[in-house]
Amino acid sequence: MAATAVTGGAISRGYNFASNWEQNAPLTKEQQAAIVALSHAGADRPFPPNLVQEKATGPEDGLNIFAKDSAIEDSGAIDAALVNTNQFYKWFTELEAAMKSETEEKYQHYVKSLAERIQTCDNILNQVDETLELFNELQLQHQTVATKTKTLHDACDRLLMEKQKLVEFAECLRAKLNYFDELENFSNSFNSPSMNVAHDNFLPLLKRLDDCISYVESNLQYAESSVYSLKLRQLQSRALGMIRSYVLSVLKNASSQVQTAIKSNAANQASVSEGVEASVIYVRFKAAANELKSVLEEIESRKSRKEYAQFLLECHKLYCELRLSLVRGIFLQRISEFSKKQGLPSLARSCCAYLMQACQLEHQLFAYFFPSSSEDISNLSPLIDPLCTYLYDTLRPRLIHEVNLDILCELVGIFKVEVLAEQVSRRGEPLAGLQPTFERTLADVHERLTFRARTYIRHEIANYLPVDEELDYPVKLEQSAAAHSESSSSGKNPDVSKTWYPPLEKTISCLSKLYRCLEPAVFTGLAQEAVEVCSSSIQKASKQIAKRSSVMDSQLFLIKFLLILREQIAPFDIEFAVTHKELDFSHLLEHLRRILRGQASLFEWTRPNSLARTLSPRVLESQIDAKKELEKSLKATCEEFIMSVTKFIVEPMLSFVTKVTAVKQTLHSASLNPKGESAINKPVKDHAFASPEKIAEILEKVHTAIQQELQGVTIKMKCYLHSPATRAILFKPIKTNIIEAHAQVQSILSSEYSAEDIENIVRAVDLEDLQARLDNLM
Repeated sequence: MAATAVTGGAISRGYNFASNWEQNAPLTKEQQAAIVALSHAGADRPFPPNLVQEKATGPEDGLNIFAKDSAIEDSGAIDAALVNTNQFYKWFTELEAAMKSETEEKYQHYVKSLAERIQTCDNILNQVDETLELFNELQLQHQTVATKTKTLHDACDRLLMEKQKLVEFAECLRAKLNYFDELENFSNSFNSPSMNVAHDNFLPLLKRLDDCISYVESNLQYAESSVYSLKLRQLQSRALGMIRSYVLSVLKNASSQVQTAIKSNAANQASVSEGVEASVIYVRFKAAANELKSVLEEIESRKSRKEYAQFLLECHKLYCELRLSLVRGIFLQRISEFSKKQGLPSLARSCCAYLMQACQLEHQLFAYFFPSSSEDISNLSPLIDPLCTYLYDTLRPRLIHEVNLDILCELVGIFKVEVLAEQVSRRGEPLAGLQPTFERTLADVHERLTFRARTYIRHEIANYLPVDEELDYPVKLEQSAAAHSESSSSGKNPDVSKTWYPPLEKTISCLSKLYRCLEPAVFTGLAQEAVEVCSSSIQKASKQIAKRSSVMDSQLFLIKFLLILREQIAPFDIEFAVTHKELDFSHLLEHLRRILRGQASLFEWTRPNSLARTLSPRVLESQIDAKKELEKSLKATCEEFIMSVTKFIVEPMLSFVTKVTAVKQTLHSASLNPKGESAINKPVKDHAFASPEKIAEILEKVHTAIQQELQGVTIKMKCYLHSPATRAILFKPIKTNIIEAHAQVQSILSSEYSAEDIENIVRAVDLEDLQARLDNLM
């Protein structure tokens, strides 16, 4: 058992060793394939030579030994005598033991060999264990050395990092101190006699100085930073002073060169031409001041700083003053020449064109020196505003004295369309500074035009006094018709407006001119007033024509020109309604009476009838629509004309129908009161006015009136109203009234008279024939 336990322990240790070895040192696939190949090769390996001989001779020797022993034993057995059973059993036992020993000998030999092998393996395992222990100790020592090495490495890294931080801190400190150390360099440089703005190092030094100032002022917590900031600011002021003197010197030098060139040209010519003007004032000035470009661009690049922004504004102002001194004289001379030679519209057009050209050239020159600042047009205001003011002062006195509406309307077109819409809007930024002046001038023109339009409406339309020739209707229309036929035969297109009543022609002409020139609200008020006074003037003329010619002529005159007025104002896309607001104090009298009677108090502010409430005026709104009033007047005149013509043609019939109606009413009343007089109660045909002879006479008169008078009316309508549609509309009610009058008479005849009486009435006509005759008249 002990041997078995030892063997089992050895086998377990060997397995554990092999397992640990496999885990700690795993084999690759190639190594495993090589081991498998070796195992196959070792499985078929032959036995060593000595073992092969033992194997070959062993059985024979065994057999010999066994044979010898058997012979000996057989001999002994033969020699020994088995006396009793006990001896036999003893002999058999010994024989059996001998046979058993002989059988187990080879197994024992194999067990012994295995035991030796196990012992060898245990020795090997012990050696392996010792080796592993040595490896473990070596591993522990390696870990100790690695830990110490890592500690040393970390310490080195930490030292390197601290060194790097110290180096960076030193560099940062050096970089920060450089801003303070530059003070001495700046002082020496800017105080040097050889240093000027044109020097190559001036602008870089100025940039570095600005950087130092920004850094020091952003870190006021540093020691003596305020002192350094003050000293750096002083140096900056000195540098800007040098730049200011340099800019002033260069600009004055350029201005003097330009003025010298202008004087030399002026000595040769009476005035400076436009080409010479542009060459001298702009090109030569640009060339003379070219050296300022780099300095001014550098200043503009730093305009985000307050001191540079202020300095840049000073440069703008200085530049504009010098440019104005050069341009003013020539500009005034040019405007004065325009003013002497041209009328107001041409003067306004020429002055505006010249000012826009000068402004654009000045903007281009300004953009050359100040590229970034040219985007803000207000920087050129000190130069442009005086020129605009002079132009405005030149045009305004002539504007406010202009009385011609055509010229004022033309001025509106010039400023509104040609200048503002086409030039200022199209060119954009260079002319943006002129827009306020042009708009101000346009507002003055609008104001003057509105005033003159009201004056024109009042004097030429409302207070118009026609001469006799202008009221000679229908003779004037007949003359115009003859002239029209002559013009048509000669191929000329006559002007229809010349045949209009003068106030109407003036009204339409005035409104046509003002429609595109004034604002809609202003034009609406003027149009309402003009239409109202024109309608009133036509009505006054109609009354005078009624006295001179006839009522019908006055009515047709009024209808004709009211229709023309309505037709001509239709294209105007406005409302001819104006709302008037008035303050009404009429209710205050009753409240004052109540206060005097003691029924109300002056000092009870919280009551509804307090003084503050009672003394508040009422706002009354009234709306006047001239177009509706025109429609109303036209409608009333047409109705009056229709009734007058109807009465003129069928007056006998209307009188007859009226009398018959009265008689019928009397008969109806008599039937209700039988006691009345019998003479009053007689039938209609028994009355003198209703006899067949009278009726025949009435029909004869109406027939004659239709054949003669109505024919004259239609001819007169054609003379006044040239549109067949208008005449048809106006004649239709007249025709209807005539037919209705005949119908009423025929109705009375059929109801009150016998067939014999009707036959005696010769002029009884058919209504369809009457309608056909009336249609033929038109």
